[in-house]
Amino acid sequence: MAADVFTTQHMAAPRRNKGFNIEKWGWIYMRVSGVVLVVLIFGHLFVNLMLGEGIHALDFAFVAGKYATPFWQWWDVLMLWLALIHGANGMRTVVNDYVGHTGIRKTLLVVLGLATALLVLLGTLVVFTFDPCNGVFESGAMWDTCKALGK
Repeated sequence: MAADVFTTQHMAAPRRNKGFNIEKWGWIYMRVSGVVLVVLIFGHLFVNLMLGEGIHALDFAFVAGKYATPFWQWWDVLMLWLALIHGANGMRTVVNDYVGHTGIRKTLLVVLGLATALLVLLGTLVVFTFDPCNGVFESGAMWDTCKALGK
């Protein structure tokens, strides 16, 4: 008789939430972005540290050369976006798990969202508006290069 208490007849059907489930999509995002970030980061490190002269080639001209091509601009922006959103989503999970007071939790989540949006925006602007000739004076080392480019 006691075994009948635990049969499926007495169990309630699982609830299905209709609509958008942020926790499910946050979980999926963390897995997918983590895999893509591993590829992007190791590609970034390989190109910057192993090809050519390695770490000795890293200087302003190296970065200017990379950011002169849309491929590397998009590579770095994608890495930036994925990493910032990945980290913010992890922080969102920590805040949801450990902050009990509803008002404080909501405030922290809003601040986290605003900080993430601001950093994504500023980082994207830096990558796509980078101009190595901006602010170069006649006495600067880049003057001849920029003059040849017509900037």
